[in-house]
Amino acid sequence: MNTITAAITAVGGYVPDFVLSNQVLETLVDTNDEWITTRTGIKERRLLKDSGKGTSYLAIQAAQDLIKKSNINPAEIDLIIMATTTPDMLVASTGVYVATQIGAINAFAFDLQAACSSFLYGMSVASAYVQSGKYKKVLLIGADKMSSIIDYTDRATCIIFGDGAGAVLFEPNHEGLGLQDEILRSDGIGREYLKIDAGGSILPASKETVENRQHFVFQDGKTVFKYAVSGMADVSDKIMQRNNLTNNDVNWLIAHQANKRIIDATASRMNLDEEKVLINIHKYGNTTSATLPLLLSDFEDKFKKGDNLIFAAFGGGFTWGSIYLKWAYNKQ
Repeated sequence: MNTITAAITAVGGYVPDFVLSNQVLETLVDTNDEWITTRTGIKERRLLKDSGKGTSYLAIQAAQDLIKKSNINPAEIDLIIMATTTPDMLVASTGVYVATQIGAINAFAFDLQAACSSFLYGMSVASAYVQSGKYKKVLLIGADKMSSIIDYTDRATCIIFGDGAGAVLFEPNHEGLGLQDEILRSDGIGREYLKIDAGGSILPASKETVENRQHFVFQDGKTVFKYAVSGMADVSDKIMQRNNLTNNDVNWLIAHQANKRIIDATASRMNLDEEKVLINIHKYGNTTSATLPLLLSDFEDKFKKGDNLIFAAFGGGFTWGSIYLKWAYNKQ
């Protein structure tokens, strides 16, 4: 087969050691373990507590995990795409710094931000670069230090998010494996429902914005939930129909880990058996750009060459989509 497809050939992951459990959150805000678990499926989340370490630290650890497990030379990496909504700093690209720190001396790098859909969009971009024939090894990293933008006095958001990172390597494939199809969507109607008010060009940082706690995430949970359920379920069902896939044909659902009820609704729409739906939200919470690659890292042992994977995500903005990918290898 002469057609080039873009396949995932290696994965890596990293979460910090510090565990923030529901029981600890009970001491911080008016909530309890049963309430959190019933509504979100989350039992605990990981936080990067070390002073002076940001999203780049998480990304570097995940990339180094991938490099070590796959035994690749980082100098052979052509491009690094850094999917994140919490860059180390404004202006200076986090991905560029990560590339330098892991020894990817021949790669160019850039950041990609689409909220919780960042990694999914990054899969599309990485695949396009590989399919162009110009690039052989594209490293896509999803990483977020959500604890840096969460108000731990706001029970609507502090129960949801955690820190983490995951990485995948895309390479050319000539067997028809890898990314098969994608449906990516966005709608600016979501701008006001999931956001950070201050720190951007509309409302630069000031004494007043800090005092008003406007540098933390705000979420209208009910509205976001409604759009996420319909958005993720719709595109996941549509991509199956477009590729003539039945529920028996789909081996695994790789869904954004934001809320277990959203994941369950998506799986139900696809008519998938529970054992095909991969879940780690109970351990990590919503790690934003890192949820999809962390699933791949945690469950890599389960995947077999030729397996049909359906990815789905939904994020602020709004952004959402689904990708159909054929797995390209058996883990050694």
